[in-house]
Amino acid sequence: MSLITIRALGVTLSTPLFANLNLSVAAGDRIGLVAANGRGKSTLLKCITGAFEPTTGEIFRARGLTIGHMEQDLPAGLEALTFREAVLCALSPEQQESEGWRADVTLEELEVPEALRERPLSQLSSGWQRIALVARVRVGEPDVLLLDEPTNHLDLSKIARLEGWLAGLPRDMPVVISSHDRAFLDAVTNRTLFLRPERSQLFALPYSRARAALEAADAAEERRFEKDMKAAQQLRQQAAKLNNIGINSGSDLLVVKTKQLKERAERIEDAARPAHQERPAGTIRLANRGTHARVLVTLEDAAVGTPDGTLLFRTGRKFICQGDRIVLLGRNGAGKTRLVRLLRNAIAGAGHEGIKATPSLVLGYGDQALSDLSDAETPHGTIIRRFDIGDQRARSLLAGAGLSIEMQGRPVGQLSGGQKARLGMLVLRLTNPNVYLLDEPTNHLDIEGQEALERELTANEASCLIVSHDRAFVRAVANRFWVIEKRRLIEVDGPEAFFAEAALSG
Repeated sequence: MSLITIRALGVTLSTPLFANLNLSVAAGDRIGLVAANGRGKSTLLKCITGAFEPTTGEIFRARGLTIGHMEQDLPAGLEALTFREAVLCALSPEQQESEGWRADVTLEELEVPEALRERPLSQLSSGWQRIALVARVRVGEPDVLLLDEPTNHLDLSKIARLEGWLAGLPRDMPVVISSHDRAFLDAVTNRTLFLRPERSQLFALPYSRARAALEAADAAEERRFEKDMKAAQQLRQQAAKLNNIGINSGSDLLVVKTKQLKERAERIEDAARPAHQERPAGTIRLANRGTHARVLVTLEDAAVGTPDGTLLFRTGRKFICQGDRIVLLGRNGAGKTRLVRLLRNAIAGAGHEGIKATPSLVLGYGDQALSDLSDAETPHGTIIRRFDIGDQRARSLLAGAGLSIEMQGRPVGQLSGGQKARLGMLVLRLTNPNVYLLDEPTNHLDIEGQEALERELTANEASCLIVSHDRAFVRAVANRFWVIEKRRLIEVDGPEAFFAEAALSG
């Protein structure tokens, strides 16, 4: 039985986000919602709740249906509340008074540590704030859950915690999840909707298998289109021949036949539909200026510690060599970001005992907060100030990265996470480095952007050290793996043992 029925739904803002969308959400559905950044996923979720009015179409909800909607950002004023208070205030005042225990049950379900429950959200990590948003939609025990990018800012253990929590929900509870985390979608969904401006595609499969089915369907559509256009062309050629014969012979029958062939060709052309061509959200390209040095960085048992001097781990003797794509794995707080900062300083010329960088290195650096970008500066100003490329070239490159002329003049702080990420990638490209340090580079990228970054890193044989919780990205990019374990930095053959351990500890 359908709980939510969507018929011929369409939303057009400056351009169509989607049109003629039909979807039925029934008990037990776990639907992954997939599209590039800015292509209507959040808008569709808001349409389902009734918070946004679609341009066309209708949505029917079962009588008395309650919907829990987790949006991407914390509601205003929530940061000052404790974790428990933030969850509790999602209930009605009457429920808060008589059923406050619901908040405690939800916190137990999500395995939120006791020590965090009475701390203000402003003092917690972005990951725990994300878990708080999930808890707020769950506490009211809705009939349907809508989750918008629930894994953003989560480390592997929290992603595993979220996966386990979803698996433990009542089996008949429908969940619709907008996400760019491919491994997460594979783990928690049984249906996948690829949202498109026209002809959105739904498959009764988790993401990876649905993606393969989508590509096969698009390829078949392209073959059908080419076959139809070829048939129409042949009919027109036959019509042209008959027309010439008819004119030369004065045959009215051939003239009629010519007209019929042309009409058949027109009907085929009118009915033929070209295969879907994805409009790119913006190009991601990287550069690699290269270096003659084989060994780029040498670690001689360097000590990595906190600012107050507490030892986190020692590196042992390690080398970062040309062509290495090293992924650094470890629990939150193990010291991954600390090591990245020490390497950044060493490459910039600031010494650290036990770390030696080759003098010819040019660094491409990006962190998960995109802190290298000033929120007050415009994208155009960012490029012009840093690189001597001229106004027109800067505007052209920004447009290619998916930033329209209008966006180029806005403060960076007003851009979406995906737009900021693409600006950051353009800055990296123009820096023309020969070594990269990337801390959670896929955090704000959609699947298209993640795959583009994977291709660029591997095709350019970029030398890099990467911190990432994106399992699909790690598997696609890395050729070496370092793990921080028991206060030592060790090299392992692959990431799967670490992923499995993180899942168990989640």
